[in-house]
Amino acid sequence: MERTIEKYSIEGITIEYSLVGKGEPILIFHGGHSNCNEEFGYKSLLDSGYSIITPSRAGYGRTSKEVGESLTKACGYYVNLLKHLQIDQVHVIAISAGGPTGIRFASLYPERVKSLILESAVSKEWLTNKDLAYKAAHIIFRPSVEGITWRVLSRLSNLFPKAMFKMMAPQFSSLDKKELQLKSEVSDVIEFKKMNARQRSGHGFLIDLKQSKEIKDQDFKSIKSSTLIIHSVNDGFISLEHPQTAQKKIAKSELYLVDTWGHLIWIGKSAKKVNQKLISFLKSQSNMVP
Repeated sequence: MERTIEKYSIEGITIEYSLVGKGEPILIFHGGHSNCNEEFGYKSLLDSGYSIITPSRAGYGRTSKEVGESLTKACGYYVNLLKHLQIDQVHVIAISAGGPTGIRFASLYPERVKSLILESAVSKEWLTNKDLAYKAAHIIFRPSVEGITWRVLSRLSNLFPKAMFKMMAPQFSSLDKKELQLKSEVSDVIEFKKMNARQRSGHGFLIDLKQSKEIKDQDFKSIKSSTLIIHSVNDGFISLEHPQTAQKKIAKSELYLVDTWGHLIWIGKSAKKVNQKLISFLKSQSNMVP
């Protein structure tokens, strides 16, 4: 995968982004702890003739944390990036904690969005200060510590890939360990190791936790594009309330529930079905006017 990484600066703010592939453009808002080097789900899109633009979201990678003062402000910078690249319309894929960004972007700029795809996405208030995971995130993923956290996880994943997968994968799944193993592939261990190697939290993850509160009913009502919502019935990280909320509130939406082993729908034995559904939907929307 030949990936070009660039920086776009405006008004003292920097947006880091990557470009890969040639063809009809897709704008991807990556998930938590990620950046413009994200890989999950990309191969199928590239093989199907799409190009992918991935900005490192607010506080991730080399993108300024000030971008994340609000979802609306962030989306303004992302649309300026499209103008800079001279791209009029895109399909938008919003992944996991990138869900609120994708929803707000499609709401604010319907004329620029050919279609919206929410993959394992947050679509309502997520973790709060009452949740143990929220409190833990503010300790191990705070900017002064997160680099050490991910270096340790990456090192352990390189040394003990199978053991780390067995230890960490259940956090992403509602299945018991035996069922999870039956639905996973041998290659998932490698993909999990690669994921831990490329992930960093920067200031971004704590921004994500704050921004999930910003999604309002009006955001859903303002979305004009056809929307595909893909979510695993076994997601142990983001509950089914999220895709169900999005499907209920977005007028032209379809909810596609898949029986993958968990949150990471791009790997495992059902990943092929996910890719086929996604490509079929994208092709059906390629010539549509929002």
